[in-house]
Amino acid sequence: MKTYSHQQLEPAGAWDRTYLESLIREDYERCHPGETLDDLKRRASFSREDRGLLRDWMAVAAARATAAMRG
Repeated sequence: MKTYSHQQLEPAGAWDRTYLESLIREDYERCHPGETLDDLKRRASFSREDRGLLRDWMAVAAARATAAMRG
């Protein structure tokens, strides 16, 4: 099963994608003024670089979700 990180995190399917995106949306948009996370998701469908960037941001979201579950 594919995970969003090289770390030993639970598979991304263990959480709702909407929840994961909510954990990173504000930070992504702050780091990329004039862009939204939805813009990145659209571009990721045809751009290898954007797919990698989205994967990295989703790894952050998965790590945050794991941390929230642990306390």
